[in-house]
Amino acid sequence: MKKTILDCDTVALDEENGALVIIDQTQLPTRIELKFLTDIEDIWEAIYLLKVRGAPAIGVAAAIGVYLAVKDLQTDSMEVFSKKFKKAKDYLASSRPTAVNLFWALDRMEAVVTGHMQCGVGEVKELLHREAVNIRSEDIQVCRRIGEYALELVKPGAGLLTHCNAGQLAAVKYGTATAPMYLGQERGYGFRIYVDETRPLLQGARLTAFELQAAGMDVTLICDNMSGAVMKKGLVDAVFVGCDRVAANGDTANKIGTSVVAAVAKYYGIPLYVCAPTSTIDMSLPTGDKIPIEERSDDEVTEMWYEKRMAPAGVKVYNPCFDVTDHGLISGIITEYGMAKAPYEEAFREIFREKLNK
Repeated sequence: MKKTILDCDTVALDEENGALVIIDQTQLPTRIELKFLTDIEDIWEAIYLLKVRGAPAIGVAAAIGVYLAVKDLQTDSMEVFSKKFKKAKDYLASSRPTAVNLFWALDRMEAVVTGHMQCGVGEVKELLHREAVNIRSEDIQVCRRIGEYALELVKPGAGLLTHCNAGQLAAVKYGTATAPMYLGQERGYGFRIYVDETRPLLQGARLTAFELQAAGMDVTLICDNMSGAVMKKGLVDAVFVGCDRVAANGDTANKIGTSVVAAVAKYYGIPLYVCAPTSTIDMSLPTGDKIPIEERSDDEVTEMWYEKRMAPAGVKVYNPCFDVTDHGLISGIITEYGMAKAPYEEAFREIFREKLNK
């Protein structure tokens, strides 16, 4: 049987060789290539260059990466070990600014070190290994639970639209926004799925369409500026998107163009749901205005996907990687503990109370 993208782990730990294993997403969909990364510089580059991407996958990669950075450190001093760990953590944290899962995962790993300074280095290394493995396995459970809650909101045969890639390629399994699609496929729901191309890096075309087609789903690829047309024709019953960070008031940062989809969906009376693990909720930021937005290089817009340059030399280019969708355009934010609705800050606090008690 021919191997598909679904046969490969998006991000994993190779225990035998001490390596972070990722699918190089810059090579998709033409080639499925696994990268075995052992050096922290290569792991940093993989995150920065989007070889591994998607908020959940970035968090898992960072957790494994920071563990590998200190796994073979030869010292009996916890003070020396802690300083080396902090340096590796800060370095990996500098790779991308917007996805809060990156910092959440690294903070979880750091808490292992700071909480066990009285222990031996060997024991702390084992605890770090266990935490990295736990972060990865938890991601699978969280995405499936998000999918179960999201699936309750739609009927068999529904038309669904998604933007960018919040799929299995952005997580370990299921994805966030695609989790209801995968679960629906398992249960014979027969969804009709519309996938935005997602310019300029085409994560919808290269990644989401690729993985959902491999799963046997009914997928139609559209350009970003076609979303209004398919909504007006009545082809879309609900929109599911992921996100990289959620502010306390429910504003969400997701791939550039999400706010446009949200505004158009609101106009046509179509619900838009943001699928967000609680790890992406940043209660320290009151509104989306405070979310740092990554800006990327000009050539992603002017020439990356073209045989010849498609814009005049010297033209100014604005290339933000994300935009912020106002909470007023969002019908609900689906977490692994259920759906939050406005007022979001109050709903999030209730969700975190439930999470703390479990």
